[in-house]
Amino acid sequence: MTPPSGGTRPVAVVVGPPGSGKTVTGAALAAALGVPFHDVDEAIVRSGGRSISDIFVDDGEVAFRALERAEVARALAEETGVVSLGGGAPMDPASQELLRSHRVVFLDVGIADAARRIGFDTSRPLLSVNPRGSWIAMMKARRPVYESLGAIRVDTAGRTPDEVAAEAATLLGALGVSGVSGVSGASGESAVTRIPVGDDYDVLVGRGLLADPAAVVELLPPGAERVLVVHAGLLAEAARTLGAALTAAGHAAYLEAVPDGEVAKTAAEAARLWGVLGRAGFTRTDAVVGLGGGSVTDLAGFVAATWLRGVSVVQVPTTLLGMVDAAVGGKTGINTAEGKNLVGAFHPPVGVLCDLDLLASLPMADLAAGMAEIVKAGFIADPEILEIVELDGASEGFAVAGADWPPLRELVERAVRVKAEVVAADLRESSLREILNYGHTFAHAVELVESFTWRHGEAVAVGMVYVAELARLAGVLDASVVERHRAVLTSLGLPTTYRGDRWDELLTAMRRDKKARGSLLRFVVLHGIGDPQRLEGPSEDLLRAAYAAVSG
Repeated sequence: MTPPSGGTRPVAVVVGPPGSGKTVTGAALAAALGVPFHDVDEAIVRSGGRSISDIFVDDGEVAFRALERAEVARALAEETGVVSLGGGAPMDPASQELLRSHRVVFLDVGIADAARRIGFDTSRPLLSVNPRGSWIAMMKARRPVYESLGAIRVDTAGRTPDEVAAEAATLLGALGVSGVSGVSGASGESAVTRIPVGDDYDVLVGRGLLADPAAVVELLPPGAERVLVVHAGLLAEAARTLGAALTAAGHAAYLEAVPDGEVAKTAAEAARLWGVLGRAGFTRTDAVVGLGGGSVTDLAGFVAATWLRGVSVVQVPTTLLGMVDAAVGGKTGINTAEGKNLVGAFHPPVGVLCDLDLLASLPMADLAAGMAEIVKAGFIADPEILEIVELDGASEGFAVAGADWPPLRELVERAVRVKAEVVAADLRESSLREILNYGHTFAHAVELVESFTWRHGEAVAVGMVYVAELARLAGVLDASVVERHRAVLTSLGLPTTYRGDRWDELLTAMRRDKKARGSLLRFVVLHGIGDPQRLEGPSEDLLRAAYAAVSG
C-alpha cells in the first residue's frame, strides 16, 4: 500500500475513547499496512520521562494539552505511517483543523467493553473519580467530534485488535490510499456499523445515514425499476426526498402514505396498496420501501411478501422500537379483530437502515417504549445491556438526554445483534426464535384488550414482569431477578403493572397467541438471566396468580 499523496504524511490517524484499543490496534494496523507506527502519548512520555498521569498531577491538564497539541502537530507533519492519538487529543480545535486533511480511523467502543478492557483504572486521570460516570459524560462530549473527523468508523465490540485492524485496512483501501489527501463528506455519514443477519442482508446503524437518500437506493436489488415507498403520514417530506432520489437514480417512485400506528395494519390498507402495485404494473423484480415505525414496516413487509408471492423490501425504521425489533428479522403482518399479527408471513428484507438521527423528534414515551425491546434482549441474551442501563444512574441520564443519551447507540447495536443472531439461526420461529417473544404473549393480549391504545413497548414491559412472576411461581426463577425486571423498567419510565379487572378477556386473547398449540398455552420464561426456556401448559391457577402479582 503506497503512502498518501497530496501533502498528508501519515497513512492513517487512529482516534477513540479510553478502552477502544488505539495503541494495540494502531500497531496492528501499521503492521498490516507495512508502515511505521507512532503513538503520541508514548512519545510524550519518552520525551518528558514521566507518565501521563504524573504530568496531569504535577503540571495540570492545561500543560499536558499543550504538550499533546505540539506532538500531534509534529506527528501529522512528519510521521509517514499510522499515528495513534490520545483520547482527548481530537478535542483541541487546532488539532481538529489539522486532522481534517488526514484519513482518520475512529475506533468505537461501548462502555461495557471499555470497562472490561481497562477496568477504568485510576491511572487514567480523567477517569479517576466515578470512572464509569465520567466515561459516559466524556463520550457524550467526544463522540460527535470523533464521528465528524472519522472517515472510517470501526466497531471494536467483542473483537480482537487484529480483527479490527484488518477491517480498518480494508476500508482504507476502499478509500483509495494513493489519492486521498482529505476527508470529503466526513460529517459522520461514514460512521456506519454493519450488522449481518446471517448471509442474507445487513442492518446499517449510524447517524446521518439519510442525509443522502442514496443510501437507501444502494440497498435496492439490481433490476428494480419501480419502487413503492410506504410511509407514515407524518413523514411525507422525508418520503418526497427519498422519492426524488429514487427518480434521479432511474427508478419510478410511488409514494403512499398510511395511517400512523397500529390502525395502518389492516387487510383494507394492505388491499389498497396491492391496488397501487397492480395499477403501476409492479413485477417480481421491483421493490417496496417501508419508511416509518414498526407498524409501517410490518405493513410494507407484508405487502411485499404477498405481492406476486414476494418482492424485495428495504426497511427504514424511524422509531427506536422499529430499529431494534419490527424492521429486523423478516416478520411481517397485519392485525384482525381477533388479535395482533395473526395474519402475516416471514419475508426478510434485502436491507435495513437505522439512522439514529431520526429519533431526535420522537416523544419521550415512544423512546421509552423502544427501550422495552432493548431491555428484553438484555434479559434473554445480553446481560451487559442491563448493566449499561443500571450503570451509575444511566437511566436517569436517559430521561434527561432522550435520543442524545450517549449509551443509546451501543444499546441499539447490542439489541440488533441479539435479534440478528437468533433470526439467522431460526427464520421461521420453529424453535430458538421464540425467545424473542419474551413477555409478548401477555403484551399482545393487553394490546388487544386495550384496542391497541397502549404502545407496544409499554405492553411488553408489563408482559415481561408477568412472565417473570410466572417463572417465580413455577419455581424456576429467583425473586431477585423479578425485582430486577421491575427496577430496570421503572427506571426507564415504563409500566410494570396492569389493571386487575380484565383477566377473562386477557386469558381469551392469550389462547389465540401464535405460540399456543391447541388448548395448550406456551410461554417463554427465564430460568436465569440469559437462560430463556419454554413453559408449556401452566395451570390456570398459576396464570391467575401471576396476573394478581402484576395487578395494581
